[in-house]
Amino acid sequence: MTDIQSEEGQEALLHRLVIRFAGDSGDGMQLTGDRFTSVSAAYGNDLSTFPDFPAEIRAPAGTVHGVSSFQVHISDHEITTPGDQPNVLVAMNPAALKADLGRLERGGTLIVNEDAFDERNLEKAGYATNPLQDGSVDQYRVITVPMTSLTKEATAPLGVKPRDAERSKNFFALGLVSWMYTRPTESTLEWIARRFAKDELIAGANREAFLAGYNFGETTEAVGHRYEVRPAQLPSGEYTSVTGNTALAWGIIAAGQLAKLPVTLGSYPITPASDILHELSKHKHFGVRTVQAEDEIAAIGMALGAAFAGHLGVTTTSGPGVALKSETTSLAISVELPLLIVDIQRGGPSTGLPTKTEAADLNIAMYGRHSEAPLPIVAAYSPTHCFEAAIEAVRIALKYRTPVILLSDGFIANGSEPWRLPDVDSLPDISVPFATEFNGTDADGNDVFYSFQRDPDTLARPWAIPGTPKLMHRIGGLEKADVTGNISYDADNHQRMVNLRAEKIARIADELPPTVVQGDADADVCVLGWGSTWAAIDGAVQRRRRVGNKVAWVHLTHLSPLPKDLGDILARYARIVVPELNMGQLSRIVRAEYLVDATPLTKMQGLPFTLAEIEAAIDTALKEVTQQ
Repeated sequence: MTDIQSEEGQEALLHRLVIRFAGDSGDGMQLTGDRFTSVSAAYGNDLSTFPDFPAEIRAPAGTVHGVSSFQVHISDHEITTPGDQPNVLVAMNPAALKADLGRLERGGTLIVNEDAFDERNLEKAGYATNPLQDGSVDQYRVITVPMTSLTKEATAPLGVKPRDAERSKNFFALGLVSWMYTRPTESTLEWIARRFAKDELIAGANREAFLAGYNFGETTEAVGHRYEVRPAQLPSGEYTSVTGNTALAWGIIAAGQLAKLPVTLGSYPITPASDILHELSKHKHFGVRTVQAEDEIAAIGMALGAAFAGHLGVTTTSGPGVALKSETTSLAISVELPLLIVDIQRGGPSTGLPTKTEAADLNIAMYGRHSEAPLPIVAAYSPTHCFEAAIEAVRIALKYRTPVILLSDGFIANGSEPWRLPDVDSLPDISVPFATEFNGTDADGNDVFYSFQRDPDTLARPWAIPGTPKLMHRIGGLEKADVTGNISYDADNHQRMVNLRAEKIARIADELPPTVVQGDADADVCVLGWGSTWAAIDGAVQRRRRVGNKVAWVHLTHLSPLPKDLGDILARYARIVVPELNMGQLSRIVRAEYLVDATPLTKMQGLPFTLAEIEAAIDTALKEVTQQ
């Protein structure tokens, strides 16, 4: 955290700040972090967030397993990650301190709710002695604040009961850090009034707690002087702070409008994808229909049925749901209808780590169906990119009459960043025509509709809405005859249909733009990434290049089919490093496809990569090149 001291009496300037709020899962840390983020976004900072939830719905209060954290990185310049190490840690109880102290940078600021450090809470957190008194935190700048008692004191005149008042201590913490880091107060006070308008007593308690925390920072000498992170110089335009799931939902809505189709979402709630269902359910006025199904199989069945009826069919899920949906996904491939399958990846296998991030579903997305059943795969790489990725996935699904899997993950889904709203007129027209006329003649010379007569360029079959006059046709999982669509058990026909379905997907690569290679054209080391590794790779590559290392970087959005020029690009480099939140799935694919020596950098901890981890892998690859 670099300070630039301004003139006497003014705030010290910071170029960037990483702050982590941590407490019990009932302490409102997600709400506190979200409010600090929203205020910072409105102030004009660039930002990136990392909400970190406990895996259990309600873990035992006061335990390390029940700690809920929210990390936010704000800056006066463009950033991509929520930061490797917090500069500031707000710990609301001993468990939060124990869970997150190891993340705090050496010499960083530790703000502690000292009221929570009683014998009972220390025991729950596994402390034999009080860490505030035994030297455990001596390497940090420690600010101890009796947040609970000060909150109760501030809210007592309102008639708030002590136990109810204690629930407002997160707003005391928010008020304190708002003063310390020069965040405007008006928008937070207005938000409190709106959010809790139905309960005047709660609204009043939260307001008074927030002001008490702000005034504590202003009046006590323990806090010291204030800091400011000035607005970033971002491209001009209208911005909003958006999470990945929200941006993805908006992308689906936009895709429906651009395709001129109603949207039908069939979804079964599952962490971390449920927010997409929640968001889409708010937008019926855009022709969006949402159905909360009884299970994952029913959800995709509804979406595929909607596609048959001429809607944009969508289903959202996570890894366990992708497995359950595999049979209907195969059906969609066989009947060749457009369908969007959204997979917000999480820690697995099975129930695994439902609130932690992972990107280990590439294999099931690529191969997780019976027989030969290829489909396109698009991967979002950041919260704001989810909007664009959703439109691209829908475009491919509609144009090529195929299900498409769109991959995101928990880090992207729950993280947020500023998003410059796009010019609606710049978005592509992705509409496709429905079949309305006969397209062939039978042996007797009669006009007929052939349901598998393909477009010569895309190999897509016609899309005919049921009930269209004279265009009755058969559909289902049994193999169809080429062109006519009649059921066929002919061996040569089956081979031909398998080949056609594969070639249809392969042809998508013909229209993909040239692969972008960032960094140094003459580098010996290339970092190949996909998905949410984008943020950490971007920072790591920039750092290495700033100190004179030559490094190239390729980040893939289209994983199936792969770009046609990718093999030639990868062949240029002596070393290829592939960071993945799995055990090396993409690295195995490119090794098999292009016979290149791709070195996997793997991580399976439920956490995103840090810049330091990727920098270390780049350094190792650079040393190996120089030692050859």
